[in-house]
Amino acid sequence: MFDPNDILYEDNHLLIVNKHCGDLVQPDPSGESALEDRIKAFIKERDAKPGAVFLGVVHRIDRPVSGAVIFAKTSKALVRLNEMIREGRIRKTYWALTERTPDPESGQLDHYILRDGRTNRSRAYVSPKGDAKLARLRYATLGASARYTLVEVELLTGRHHQIRAQLSAVGCPIRGDLKYGAKRSLPGGGISLHSRSVEFVHPVRGEVIRVTAPVPAGDNLWAYFENC
Repeated sequence: MFDPNDILYEDNHLLIVNKHCGDLVQPDPSGESALEDRIKAFIKERDAKPGAVFLGVVHRIDRPVSGAVIFAKTSKALVRLNEMIREGRIRKTYWALTERTPDPESGQLDHYILRDGRTNRSRAYVSPKGDAKLARLRYATLGASARYTLVEVELLTGRHHQIRAQLSAVGCPIRGDLKYGAKRSLPGGGISLHSRSVEFVHPVRGEVIRVTAPVPAGDNLWAYFENC
């Protein structure tokens, strides 16, 4: 069941939720339960809707990743939000716990991302290669513990596994991300990459919306960084 406590923002046009590690955003060929369907069922029951519930997926984050995800509750909002995504008018900021501190500690990473559909993995290259797509992000080091570094990332493009591949390419794999070079996994198969905030102009009302997602509960390292 969907937990209404995970709703970060809601009005008549859109809904922003704090996704848990391991949740699928929308159905895939596996047939497993997805967040999209669980939210629809929740809205149908809560609002006593007699017909089908409209809910549009505006963007996705990887299954092992947590944090803010935007859904549209009307077709008008979905069309406008999709346009904003294409034009880069939705600011998406992530927090990552990395196994090393980036050098330099802040800056911009530019790579060319090539996805391998057989392994569901992306590789980041420093120069163009085949069908690879340009990937850009800005990053800043926010703090460090004895073993991990908190890195804030602003996505400038939206490529497959972009943050995971780019940070790994510069020697800073994300905690728990075995696929991209982490030393060990985490309980439950999640990784320490969190969609921390989203900021955009409301597609209907025109006001600025900025929503921050609390870090995953029950993880002492996340709690340390959020509170320090």
